[in-house]
Amino acid sequence: MKSGWRIFYAGLALLVVASDQLTKRWVERAIPRGTTVRVISHFFNLVDTRNPGIAFSLFADSPSPWKTGILIAVSTAFLIAVVILVLRSGTLKRRSSVGLALIIGGAVSNLADRLRYGKVVDFLDLYYRGYHWPAFNVADSAIVVGAALLILDLLLDLLHPEHRANATEPHG
Repeated sequence: MKSGWRIFYAGLALLVVASDQLTKRWVERAIPRGTTVRVISHFFNLVDTRNPGIAFSLFADSPSPWKTGILIAVSTAFLIAVVILVLRSGTLKRRSSVGLALIIGGAVSNLADRLRYGKVVDFLDLYYRGYHWPAFNVADSAIVVGAALLILDLLLDLLHPEHRANATEPHG
């Protein structure tokens, strides 16, 4: 990947970290914990909550005293693996590169919360009638969009092998 593109993707990852951390700080200052601010009635609220688990609050209720340490170790290992994947890859499609930058930025920001609080700050609350999506944040959104871009490239490769040769950037 040319150095200009590396700078672009690193900047995208840093933009995710900065926007996630800034929105979390705003929420912490503006919304008392346990309070719900209705933004769009019957659809979207802002809340200030802490997620001690992983995505979608999995393992949040685990009583293990090792949970936070294990989650920090797993998150760190995952980040290192993704960065190594990026650095060792001979070529990456632009869509995959953007996806990996979004995933790295989101993972770094959520890891920063876990190191600071032992939990991740979540504040976006989507719901419809009795159906609530678990609260999430900007970093979570970036990770999901990044993963979707990677899956899209994988599916395009499987369905159209000629796609593999297109839209790649040589590393260098």
